Amino acid sequence: MRYRKMPAFGLAFCILISLLTACGKPAGMQLEGMHGTALWHVTLTDNPAGVDAATLTAGITQALSKTTQQIAGWDKSSEISQFNAHQGTDWFAVSPDVARLSELALRLSAESAGVYDITIRPLITLWGFGSAQESADHVPAAEAIAVARARVGYQKLQVQREQPALRKTQADLHVELASLADGFATDSVGEYLESLGVANYMVEIAGEIRTRGSSPRGDAWRVAIEKPLDDGRAVQQGIRLHNAGLATSGDYRNFFMKDGKRYSHTLDPATGYPVTHRLASVSVVAQQGAEADAYATLLMAMGEVKGKAFADQHGLAAYFVWRSETGFAVYATPAFTQLLLD
Repeated sequence: MRYRKMPAFGLAFCILISLLTACGKPAGMQLEGMHGTALWHVTLTDNPAGVDAATLTAGITQALSKTTQQIAGWDKSSEISQFNAHQGTDWFAVSPDVARLSELALRLSAESAGVYDITIRPLITLWGFGSAQESADHVPAAEAIAVARARVGYQKLQVQREQPALRKTQADLHVELASLADGFATDSVGEYLESLGVANYMVEIAGEIRTRGSSPRGDAWRVAIEKPLDDGRAVQQGIRLHNAGLATSGDYRNFFMKDGKRYSHTLDPATGYPVTHRLASVSVVAQQGAEADAYATLLMAMGEVKGKAFADQHGLAAYFVWRSETGFAVYATPAFTQLLLD
């Protein structure tokens, strides 16, 4: 399971536009800003009545700040950080959003037999993939991996939605929701826009995307999935998005080489070591950004063989890109095929 996500690009901002189609007529409004270290973009097809750009930007910033207060593991005052610091095994009150996201994560953990696991932070930290301040350049000792693995296990986390709360059965359990944080942030911004009556928009945060309604062209939003290159950037595939979220996970921006071997930041909770499959990236489309984000993480951890089988079995809209002897090979599930641009 991975910690950071790899980007897809919204064509409303004409990113890599020469490889696809023209942006079309100008949008009603385009906004951008920073959320922590992540750049966000919002495109509206029509200007909302009585709301100017400054007001919208302030509202979007407030929505994003709320997500930080709820699930940011790096913010010691956030709900999830306070839960992690709590050393008891009693129920710990959280917001409905945190309970809902945790329930989603536990469902995916059960579906994947633990391949997806939001309690994997001790292993991420041990390997040095946890933050920009950590250095991923060495292979930990087997003994240290065993100690970290003893602190991992989604079965040790419980959630209740009525009177929302979390409970851990092991006091030093650490819950990390970064694997769906950007998708959740796009949902939060989208819900804010909809509360103002905005029906046609695209939100992009750190490469994760949520669309509703029609694009400025009057049809579905067009989005480009990035080619999983270690250096440089190019389009792998263009798709149409309508009332959906898109998330992409990959191993091509966060890895290290040691003795000629590539160590990806995607870790296997069952072994404590990076996965060894050939999958370079996987993109998932779902109705909600948080769900797309979480499933992209899950499939990336599974790899191209097990991931394809899982996606087909569960009817997911997923697009896989893996390394082959001749470059990259791809696979689109039936649900994803209908989204492809020629």
